[in-house]
Amino acid sequence: MSSSAAAQSLRPNDLQAYWMPFTANRAFKQAPRIVASAKDMHYFTPEGRAILDGTAGLWCANAGHSRAPIVAAIQAQAAELDFAPPFQFGHPKVFALASRVAALAPGDLDHVFFTNSGSEAVDTALKIALAYHNIRGEGARQRLIGRERGYHGVGFGGTAVGGMVANRKVFGALLAGVDHLPSTYNRAEQAFTKGEPEWGAHLADELERIVGLHDASTIAAVIVEPMAGSTGVLPAPKGYLERLRAICDKYGILLIFDEVICGFGRLGRAFAAERYGVLPDMITFAKGVTSGTVPMGGVLVRKGIYEAFMKGPEHAVELFHGYTYSGHPLACAAGLATLDLYVEEDLFARSAKLEPFWADAIHSLKGLPNVLDIRTVGLTAAIDLAAKPDAPGKRGFEAMDHAFHQFDLLVRIAGDSLVLTPPLIVSEAQIGEIVEKTGKAIKAAA
Repeated sequence: MSSSAAAQSLRPNDLQAYWMPFTANRAFKQAPRIVASAKDMHYFTPEGRAILDGTAGLWCANAGHSRAPIVAAIQAQAAELDFAPPFQFGHPKVFALASRVAALAPGDLDHVFFTNSGSEAVDTALKIALAYHNIRGEGARQRLIGRERGYHGVGFGGTAVGGMVANRKVFGALLAGVDHLPSTYNRAEQAFTKGEPEWGAHLADELERIVGLHDASTIAAVIVEPMAGSTGVLPAPKGYLERLRAICDKYGILLIFDEVICGFGRLGRAFAAERYGVLPDMITFAKGVTSGTVPMGGVLVRKGIYEAFMKGPEHAVELFHGYTYSGHPLACAAGLATLDLYVEEDLFARSAKLEPFWADAIHSLKGLPNVLDIRTVGLTAAIDLAAKPDAPGKRGFEAMDHAFHQFDLLVRIAGDSLVLTPPLIVSEAQIGEIVEKTGKAIKAAA
């Protein structure tokens, strides 16, 4: 087969059947952005053009792409045990991975409930919170508190507590009784910040107002991202998470950290909870646990919450919840190999060491046309571009499209914000290349 024929075989003949998620389908199908393979820091188009991955896929390929140890582990597991029923039965690797993940977590976050995605992890954590209060005789605690501009996946619960308007407005109320803290972002006070903003810790005190409005006896849990990623990299202000923890303790409210994006080295630690020295009652995770190779998510739960369920007859189910693919053997094999790779290459520490260099490089784009703000924390960054007066989101879309088609770079967009989150294996030279190409894309969309 000729090289051109081989490339054609990798390109779909008809793009119409696939309804793409979170995508402008009509625009995509006029000028497709298709990748056919990947290795380390690059994707490759069907024609073989190398595309530098500035986004770790979708915040998930923290160890880079197609890493040989992870690939080998998945292949071997498929040949050995393809599936094991997760209800009433188990397999060795699911227990091994749970132990490894729990060992990485701070404090007494000692128990892991596996899911298949971040969305499922969030809905699981919310259900555990509701059930926990019920079994303790506080069944009136049904209210869930999210935050404006928060993203917690696309399940009914996660969408309801999420605070991104476009994700919510066409679906109705979803869950009753949900309330929201205000966003922690204020451009006038925080523009062009490296790391955590100095301004904004007081915004946690809005939880006191919500408690006053609804009464603590009705509130089950508060869920926040330590760094809100999907809305455009909004780091928690200094002291904010500590104040939120104190208020939750005061009123007996569970605190959930959504670390689907933050976890596994993105902010220079295994979990952001460690970076900030704040112990939540639950942590949701996904993405980086398998470096994106096999879908997997989960919830880390504190010992006291787990033990509250371990009552009654020993033969009885304690929590009526789970998924057919919870702790799937291939995902567990991928997770174990991924965690090994993180340790062998010391990638979490590498992320922390690169953070200052990354921040300085990204902030060098200040002053380019239409750049209103730049935010960095860990190995993440967002660049806010001024919206076109007649078409919000179009400038960001054009910059992303230019980056792929003209400058061989993969970037994410959140409206008119460009979001960069490279694999943790990124080199300083590749950071320079990402910044150079992002600058070109910004100018092309001016």
